[in-house]
Amino acid sequence: MEKYLSQLNDAQLAPTLQKDGPMIVIAGAGSGKTRVLTFRIAYLMSQGVDAFNILALTFTNKAAREMKSRIASIVGDSEAKNLWMGTFHSVFAKILRFEADRLGYPSNFTIYDTQDSQRLISAIIKEMKLDKDIYKYKQIYSRISSYKNSLITVKAYFNNPELIEADTAARRPQLGEIYKEYVNRCFKAGAMDFDDLLLKTNELLTRFPDVLAKYQDRFRYILVDEYQDTNHSQYLIVRALSDRFQNICVVGDDAQSIYAFRGANINNILNFQRDYDDVKTYRLEQNYRSTKNIVNAANSIIDKNQTKLDKVVWTSNEEGSKIVVNRLMTDGDEGRYVASSIFENKMQNQLKNNDFAVLYRTNAQSRAIEDALRKRNIPYRIYGGLSFYQRKEIKDVLSYLRMVINPADEEALKRVINFPPRGIGQTTIDKLIVAANGYNRSIFEVMKHINKTEVNVNAGTKTKLQDFVTMIESFQVMNQTANAFELAEHITKASGLIKEFNKDGTPEGVAKMENIEELLNGMKDFVEGQKELADTTGSLAEFLEDVALATDLDNDKGDDDRVALMTIHLAKGLEFPYVYIVGMEEDLFPSAMSMNTRSELEEERRLFYVALTRAEKQAYLTYALSRYRWGKLIDAEPSRFIEEIDDKYLDVITPVDDRRQNPMLSADIFGDVEPSQIRFKRPVQKKKEKPPKFIPPAKLKPLKKSNGDHVNLFDGKLAVGNIVEHLRFGKGEVLKIEGVGADVKAEINFENGGVKKLLLRFAKLDVIG
Repeated sequence: MEKYLSQLNDAQLAPTLQKDGPMIVIAGAGSGKTRVLTFRIAYLMSQGVDAFNILALTFTNKAAREMKSRIASIVGDSEAKNLWMGTFHSVFAKILRFEADRLGYPSNFTIYDTQDSQRLISAIIKEMKLDKDIYKYKQIYSRISSYKNSLITVKAYFNNPELIEADTAARRPQLGEIYKEYVNRCFKAGAMDFDDLLLKTNELLTRFPDVLAKYQDRFRYILVDEYQDTNHSQYLIVRALSDRFQNICVVGDDAQSIYAFRGANINNILNFQRDYDDVKTYRLEQNYRSTKNIVNAANSIIDKNQTKLDKVVWTSNEEGSKIVVNRLMTDGDEGRYVASSIFENKMQNQLKNNDFAVLYRTNAQSRAIEDALRKRNIPYRIYGGLSFYQRKEIKDVLSYLRMVINPADEEALKRVINFPPRGIGQTTIDKLIVAANGYNRSIFEVMKHINKTEVNVNAGTKTKLQDFVTMIESFQVMNQTANAFELAEHITKASGLIKEFNKDGTPEGVAKMENIEELLNGMKDFVEGQKELADTTGSLAEFLEDVALATDLDNDKGDDDRVALMTIHLAKGLEFPYVYIVGMEEDLFPSAMSMNTRSELEEERRLFYVALTRAEKQAYLTYALSRYRWGKLIDAEPSRFIEEIDDKYLDVITPVDDRRQNPMLSADIFGDVEPSQIRFKRPVQKKKEKPPKFIPPAKLKPLKKSNGDHVNLFDGKLAVGNIVEHLRFGKGEVLKIEGVGADVKAEINFENGGVKKLLLRFAKLDVIG
């Protein structure tokens, strides 16, 4: 037996050695499914299967790269390069480039990202003079995206009275017309959006049987990772390609199906056995990642779901710590607790920042966590925020580069035609758009032949338009000999972009210049990296495709030591020793928008299962009793998911609540009660009370050591020179104490917050010296 196979347990070895026929590997969290996929591909190659005949589909480029490098270490670099391995979108984009002419597209078609698509839809709504409050461009984009993923083309839409009726009832009767115009404009611009990469592949394989036969013959062995996350469109492509040889291996975990909101269909994995004859089923149930406590707690959660495949995940790892559940007063307190806990864990266990992850249900929750981490000087990285390639200055440079490859690209042209400013105003652009639609040509073609078209612009403007065309054409000439980096470096200078950004001396302007420099560095890296690969040249077209298909996680080199902050959806496939799942509250997690049906609630529960199983050693769950939502402070209650975990796996901390004892209202506002209004009197024994004794600040005695309790606010145990610790501001020295009674204030010089005046009746301070 091959040496590398000895690294597998029996359950992993069986599917690895299964060479032919349809098979499904139902893999629990942390059970080594990536290892099985990797070794299975290596084993197929060792059994004489040509690398060119293997297709492996993953959900992130990062996963594909990691698998490819593992395979290369077993079978050698040169053979590994011949594998067709990558994300659904990247592999199908490659096929579409080869076959683009069949569908009437240029082989160098542009790939529009979400922002490009939304801008185009917004422009169409404006041109059609529709009410933008009813036709919200993001909602329209989302609707069109779901149509495409459900294979509802423009033609299918207009043949479906129910869809038209539904959109009319939603007061959007023109939605079909917007869809039609959007598709036409993309086609005219030689552009496909992300959803087209799947839709057009389906069209290609359906309309051209010879193309289907060609790729069926090529892909004799097909492997699909994360099969539970495939949508209907992806499912049909995989079915079509595997139909001839039926050597298909899908790997997935129904308990981790969390992408229904973007069209993923859990039925694809639940019904796999019905789609093929003699399907072999394998189960990977041993979890190598997490402690027994975490695995058992996760099992107790997912057991509550009714729709699932049978499997029992177990682990032989140590028992481990219980899952800590902590109740905080506000989301600010929650952030401070997480930061303090990370700080303490780091100190006590000599850990790095990247041993920690903070997971949340919505991006907005990151702010309170960020604030707290910054105050503690803990470096962090947010995933899924504004991605590097979505920043304005980067989009500007990329738009110039896209124009070089595909001058018909309408979105790129509109972005850069007057940036840096060159005297081509919006009125001129509007006239060009109207002319382009009238002639059914691209805007660039209209500009190129501006003297032969009936566009009503003056001679000066015509010259400016021709100068722009000449500049782009000069870049195209350079593109024939230069690599991506050399061309981009030239374009940023020749277009005037560098000069424009240099004019802005603000910190923002400097940051933009740094970002452009970082882009050029990345391109240099890319060109160098492409030299190592077969069939690549480091050309601009290759770079733009790489960027268009990149995801935020793909750019993570994993070499900077930062706490990871991300939504749970982004955490899928990752693992961290310590995981904090914050915002465990009803209407936040589970989300208020996902509790209308059982299937929606079950998806939220699967999402929690995914979050919990990211943890290797320790998981923390936190919730707040009140939280700011949309600028208002609302009361919150703990998530039902906390109650669903068996108590024996939990360590519940409910801190003593100081604030609830302090009434927030003053009794004065209610006035005095008239004796005649009092109906019932309780007999009270009168007792003469002495007024409380006040000790002036000068006579306060310093405390030697704190027993760890907060300062008793009126007991006088605080003196100038004391060293105190505050949850938010860290350690500090007491400089001054002033005021009397409830208004005693302390002036304290904190390490993290500088000099602060704190009202002692509210301050939570530990005296530590």
